[in-house]
Amino acid sequence: MHRTLIVALAFWLLTMTHLPAQDPIDLGGIREEHTMIPMRDGTKLSAYLYFPPGDGPWPVLYEQRYADLKGAGTRQGNARLAKAGYVVCAENFRGAGKSEGTWVGYRALGWGELKDGYDTVEWLAKQKWSTGKIGTFGSSQAGFAQNFLAVTRPPHLVAQYMIDTGLSLYQEGYRIGGTTRPERFKGMDAVCREPAHNRAQLAEWFKHPTFDDYWKQEDCSRHFDKMDVPCFTIGSWFDFMNIGSIESYRGRQHRAGQNSRGKQQLLIGPWLHGGYLGKNTNKVSELTFPENAKFDAENHLIRWFDFWLKGKDNLVDRDPTIRYYVMGPVGEEHSPGNIWRETNDWPISATPTEYFLRDGGKLTTSSPTEADAEATFLADPLKPANIPNNKGFPGAADARKFEEQAEVRTFTTEPLTEPVEWTGIVKTELFVTSSAKDTDFIVRICDVYPDGRSILLVDYIRRGRYRDGFEREVFFTPGKVEKVAFEVGWISQIFAKGHRIRVTVASTGAPFFEPNPNTGEPLGLEFPANSVTATNTVQLNKQHASRVIAPIR
Repeated sequence: MHRTLIVALAFWLLTMTHLPAQDPIDLGGIREEHTMIPMRDGTKLSAYLYFPPGDGPWPVLYEQRYADLKGAGTRQGNARLAKAGYVVCAENFRGAGKSEGTWVGYRALGWGELKDGYDTVEWLAKQKWSTGKIGTFGSSQAGFAQNFLAVTRPPHLVAQYMIDTGLSLYQEGYRIGGTTRPERFKGMDAVCREPAHNRAQLAEWFKHPTFDDYWKQEDCSRHFDKMDVPCFTIGSWFDFMNIGSIESYRGRQHRAGQNSRGKQQLLIGPWLHGGYLGKNTNKVSELTFPENAKFDAENHLIRWFDFWLKGKDNLVDRDPTIRYYVMGPVGEEHSPGNIWRETNDWPISATPTEYFLRDGGKLTTSSPTEADAEATFLADPLKPANIPNNKGFPGAADARKFEEQAEVRTFTTEPLTEPVEWTGIVKTELFVTSSAKDTDFIVRICDVYPDGRSILLVDYIRRGRYRDGFEREVFFTPGKVEKVAFEVGWISQIFAKGHRIRVTVASTGAPFFEPNPNTGEPLGLEFPANSVTATNTVQLNKQHASRVIAPIR
């Protein structure tokens, strides 16, 4: 009897790594299996495999993410890719979902002792149903993961497909412009096998307030020279992570290995942050663009991998290097914009043009003549101005509800007499004083329609203590004028005749931007009881002329 139990247990241990996926769903004849893939330290990661009909072998498409893999939409999407003649592997990060190990975010994916992506690629390549050619895909978290993976250079990684991706978690994820996001990332408890692991990681983050060696371990931009595969990258104009998509293309195209340089393509369209299905739409928040705004990324992804993994001569490698959508007004017949353009590289040439914030809420290309003009507002962390979306950038929508709040200031041009195109990076230089040792500054760019709608195009924030860079903290001297300069973001917009251009400035915008306590003290996971209200002033005078710098075409 004892021997029978041992044999039965051994059989169960051997077969437990290949279990049928749960919750039956129609996958159109695609076989779905759950497996546990071993890593170099013995930890096993949870993965779902999708097999095409037939005997194989097949190339493999691989996605890494921490989010749930069991939703019907996720499973059906993977089945559609499998139907195109691929094994699809969807895997959870270590410590997420059913994956074993301690949750450490992206730290087990890169160039440290643990290389979970590398190990998975090489495991997939060795399976009898695999041709040994592996491609990776995915958006957001799965885009970040692909940059980490590319640095490790697994021998069987052939090509990648990234959507709304990122490079540095300090700059583009866990923080935005130096601002901390504890409430946002407390929510990561839900994806962790052990929620306490997430809280431990959050506590560790706050031990490292500056961009030090700890954070450099999660900055892929420092390792472009090790990336060496072709990649198609999609960015979205209404996404604060568009900076990561664009910089991923630029680094891989010009600073990476021989098999990467010259083999990158970038497409930027008028969409919100999200997956590939979210690009096949022309309805974006409150805006409806022409039908040409749609991009069928799912079919294009298959075409991309058919070329690189199957050797099909479908000419995808000869598509334009850069395709970008120049946005214009929606719902206005004969207005300019809303067209695709092609170019050989990014950024394209543009003329940096200054727009000055002027007394009385004006925005002009002529510099101020006043000696003492200024705009003052409060930054009360307990009564912040409200930006309701706390996860995704709330663009392509009317921003007037934010602009009309008491501690928000707007600066607007006169109605334009001719169309004006901005294509490139928008920058700002604010000259400010604050009554507090630390505070935040938000800058937004909007297209104001003749009917009064103020459509948000791009915005960003900068925490004052990081105005001289993220490597050190420099606090304000109350009352002393300081320069706060930063990049607001990438844009391609034609402001039509009769429209106005608006710049909005504020210091709070919760819960999207979690408030600064304004004390200058070390920041932590919980909001402190001793927060203070800051009185902030933006200088609008000839000595200190605050401005945005626009890329005029």
